[in-house]
Amino acid sequence: MTGEYAAFLPADAEIETFYAGDNSKAWEVLGCNFFEAGSVLRFCLWAPNAKNVWVTGDFCDWDETRHPMEQYRGLWVCFLEEAKQGDNYKYRIEGADGKVVMKADPFASHAETSPGTASRIWDTGGYEWGDDLWLEKRKTADVLHEPMSIYEVHPGSWRLKEGYENASIREVADELCAYVKEMGFTHVELMPISEYPFGGSWGYQVTGFFAVTSRFGTPQDYMYFVDTLHRAGIGVLADWVPAHFPKDAHGLARFDGTWLYEHKNPLKREHPQWGTHEFNYHRPEVVSFLISSAVSLIERYHIDGLRVDAVSSMLYLDYGRGKDYVPNEDGGNIDRSAVEFLKKLNTAVLGAFPGAVTIAEESTSYPLVTKPPYDGGLGFTFKWNMGFMNDTLAYMKTDTYFRGGAADKMTFSMYYAFSENFILPYSHDEVVHGKASMIGKMFGSYEEKFASLKVLYAWLFGHPGKKLLFMGNEFAQFIEWDYEKELDWFLLEYDTHADMQSWVRTLNKFYREHLALYSRDDGWEGFEWLTADEGKNNVFAFVRTGENERILCVYNFSFQEFPKYDIPLPEQGKLTLLLSSESPNKPKVKPKGDAAQRQSRSKRDEASSGSPYVTLSLPKASAFFYLYET
Repeated sequence: MTGEYAAFLPADAEIETFYAGDNSKAWEVLGCNFFEAGSVLRFCLWAPNAKNVWVTGDFCDWDETRHPMEQYRGLWVCFLEEAKQGDNYKYRIEGADGKVVMKADPFASHAETSPGTASRIWDTGGYEWGDDLWLEKRKTADVLHEPMSIYEVHPGSWRLKEGYENASIREVADELCAYVKEMGFTHVELMPISEYPFGGSWGYQVTGFFAVTSRFGTPQDYMYFVDTLHRAGIGVLADWVPAHFPKDAHGLARFDGTWLYEHKNPLKREHPQWGTHEFNYHRPEVVSFLISSAVSLIERYHIDGLRVDAVSSMLYLDYGRGKDYVPNEDGGNIDRSAVEFLKKLNTAVLGAFPGAVTIAEESTSYPLVTKPPYDGGLGFTFKWNMGFMNDTLAYMKTDTYFRGGAADKMTFSMYYAFSENFILPYSHDEVVHGKASMIGKMFGSYEEKFASLKVLYAWLFGHPGKKLLFMGNEFAQFIEWDYEKELDWFLLEYDTHADMQSWVRTLNKFYREHLALYSRDDGWEGFEWLTADEGKNNVFAFVRTGENERILCVYNFSFQEFPKYDIPLPEQGKLTLLLSSESPNKPKVKPKGDAAQRQSRSKRDEASSGSPYVTLSLPKASAFFYLYET
């Protein structure tokens, strides 16, 4: 190792920080890296228990033993001059167990397209970015007090080319960007883009944690996608999956003939519900591997944030295991190594990229998910509010005759609304596996379903918390999502679906224009119930407050019309109708007459309370937003 390539060996400090769990750019040490203007390639592998390792691929006609690797400070290293950009390669590993396996490179930047399983030599440099202004603005963004409305996308099924072929993410970029901008969303969230072998996993079973999936293009194609959206003022988030990995032969499982990335104890290693392995978060090298994977998405692809999948499965030792689990040292069910990993992850990512966000998909009441580690929290920026999603959808499925007894489904979320920084998700998980589409979940006739969904979306945009809709939800796709088919865009030829799309576009625009709806999502000073106890009528009302602005939000979730419905107000004031689900495409409606006439249409409570009321006409299944001036 001291010959002509000695200058290209990994630096001692880089190796030591990798072993210590402190290297957040480990792809610069391991994997395939270019030197001498691309004429020399260094292959570097962590497989400490392997007996022998070779690198093989297109460059040697897959002669498995032509290029042996040498050990260097616990790593395996090889230099080649004949290998070139685009060549496929693998490592031939003689493991500690005596078995010889062919493994993809865990740190590869690109991969062969499925069903192929090889890694691909690829230089991720050279793209000319044009999003400097966006990145500078991101550094000073106040993400907690700015509007965030997310459009969740599976890039392979938003649009398809003829013949059901995947459109590349570069081909999708311009059209999706224009659509999202027109619809008023602030961010696009991509379902996992790290390389995965099985399309039916939707990307949630990853084998290439540093390689964007070649199903949708090259690394530079993904860069073009992000760059395009950034130039249009749209943020890009990506799902990332550090909770588990599949057992595919070319992947991480039993990598060097030992349980290297996963736990040795099968009660901690196996995810029985998913048939996958759980990472060993106690091992420092695995921590460096995972944190570097997260950092690489943000640094190399300019991603604005990561939605971390399946956090609950990481936190709880008994997740999916029932009584067959190994408790922690105090006999509890919390995986403390996972807790420390998540704290370290969020500190590393958010510290290195000001204005970026991390989002926990965490479905339990685990405390302080979005509080900083120095205050005992996990350090995420946001958490998906799964309780809000489950409760509201359960309410909307209920026969309106019985909804009066289910009013707590709509009000309970406010008991904990400010305990975390929440995102309110109606995601892909809610429109698959027989759960029905969003429009399919609504109770009632055809017309009532559409009216109900419009009111539900109005509730979403009025309720404290950031917003998320999965693609197709915005125009009420009837069928469940199918990752192999594009969305049913033809439905927009029908008025009901076009009207739903217009309503979501109107809500997005309205939300972004009114500080009261987003600037105080984190405390009671931004929210006040007015009719939280009116569940018997399925009517709810509250006030959202921002700086110098208050908005009255009124909802009738029943199929009963109320020509005169009394809504109590905190104090006497003037109401101006800004938006109604009854006429989303019309200009804002201002009430006619002077203040005295408006007063005559309101009534006062008894003198004992002195509280003012406003009497409103509420059509069945309707929502209204009023400017409330006092």
